[in-house]
Amino acid sequence: MADEKKLDCQTGSNPVSTKVEKPRPKSHSSIRLKYVKLGYHYLISNAMYLLIIPLLAASAAVNLSVLHIQDIVQLCNHHLKYNVLAVISCTSLMAVLATIYFMSRPRNIYLVDFACYKPDPSFECTTKLVLEKVSTFFSEESVTFMKKVLQRSGLGEKTFAGSLLEFPPRFPVESARKEAEMVMFGAIDDLLAKTRVNPRDIGILVVNISLFNPTPSLSAMIVNRYKLRGDIVSCNLGGMGCSAGLISIDLAKRLLQEQPNTYALVMSFESVTPFYYAGNDKSKLLPNCLFRLGGAAILLSNRYSDRRRSKYQLMHTLRTHKGADDRAYKCVFQEEDDEGKIGVTLSKDLMAIAGEALKSNITTLGPLVLPVSEQLLFFATLVAKKIFKMDVKPYVPDFKLAFEHFCIHAGGRAVLDELENNLKLTEWHMEPSRMTLYRFGNTSSSSVWYQLAYAEAKGRIRKGDRVWQIAFGSGFKCNSGVWRALKTINPIKEHNPWTDEIDQFPVHVPKVMVL
Repeated sequence: MADEKKLDCQTGSNPVSTKVEKPRPKSHSSIRLKYVKLGYHYLISNAMYLLIIPLLAASAAVNLSVLHIQDIVQLCNHHLKYNVLAVISCTSLMAVLATIYFMSRPRNIYLVDFACYKPDPSFECTTKLVLEKVSTFFSEESVTFMKKVLQRSGLGEKTFAGSLLEFPPRFPVESARKEAEMVMFGAIDDLLAKTRVNPRDIGILVVNISLFNPTPSLSAMIVNRYKLRGDIVSCNLGGMGCSAGLISIDLAKRLLQEQPNTYALVMSFESVTPFYYAGNDKSKLLPNCLFRLGGAAILLSNRYSDRRRSKYQLMHTLRTHKGADDRAYKCVFQEEDDEGKIGVTLSKDLMAIAGEALKSNITTLGPLVLPVSEQLLFFATLVAKKIFKMDVKPYVPDFKLAFEHFCIHAGGRAVLDELENNLKLTEWHMEPSRMTLYRFGNTSSSSVWYQLAYAEAKGRIRKGDRVWQIAFGSGFKCNSGVWRALKTINPIKEHNPWTDEIDQFPVHVPKVMVL
């Protein structure tokens, strides 16, 4: 996008690079009133469609209930025949109002299905292999640092990597293009096979990737491969980091509101090749250790006829952008080191900024999803603190009452630990995120979809369950997506990257792995 540089997001990096850690902010401290107001504004705006019409219908039903059949017949015989013009006018007005209502209300957005890419076993990348590859190109101090990161990263021994196996690649652009084709086409082929949708029926295409943005674009590459129709609305989002997957969902949702009776294909992934940094600046070495190969393709629909076969309905998307603050804007920054080697710098303030972005996002999201009891407690303590200046501890809402499942971007162990503590989640709630980090590593914007696939493979998704996807990205951004399950997912009928090995999970992940 024009408002972003081609940056990337490594918000999940483990902050072992800092010798002195700054205290991390709690999500319940100094909550800004403006985000609460914004959340209630969203709630009231959406409630217009849900409350006004039912109230009018209820009022009419009450009035009709006191009339007998004889009264209605008498009304027709003695009054309406003398007021034909009034009857026609009222009927026409009701038809116009009903038309305006049905045309102006937001269309329901359904997630028909999604597919996560699982690379061939030949791309498996062990910790030992990573250290062997980097030992030739980095100083001894840098290798020691990366070893410490890997020991505490939470990654397992069967993650996948592409060009790291041939580091550094001789032809970086060609290598990145082949890697992108492998991930994109692998995920989309799987998705089309599962949904049996004709590619010509897809009217919207959104692709997000941060660092690799060739010409022609990756969205054009997909159009060419699947021979999509000429009037397709295609978008290619670059430089928006690990939160770009939910930005793509939000963009597709907005486009589906304007284009009726169509499908939207969203492709979220990252090309790992441009991530690899060949210098010795510690603040740029973390992506070499954490990022791995992966991607997800998602098919959305605004067709009511697709509701029965769809898995989820999109309830809310919420985007929080902290880019106006210079400190937040520069905390994940692509730049050259002193030797001219390009890498992505992660600042020491990263975890603090991520905490601030999370606080703003969930404060706005709360009024949309929390039960009334939690909202009243939260609002009461906020009023006492902000208006009456009382020295009270802010109430931290229990989001476990709003959601059954949490898909938190698997950026690294530090991020997952922080959110587990701030949101007071259990090991069961964190299991999909931690196992995704262990099995697939940080797959950037697609990680939240590997986590949802894990919950499906475990047979956890029941009809009516609510799912919260949350991700962080460069800029700095924190984005949320809320889904409601339309049916119970039968794991026996599902085929995803976890299917063949789900019985092996969860596994115990030690705080420090022995290498």
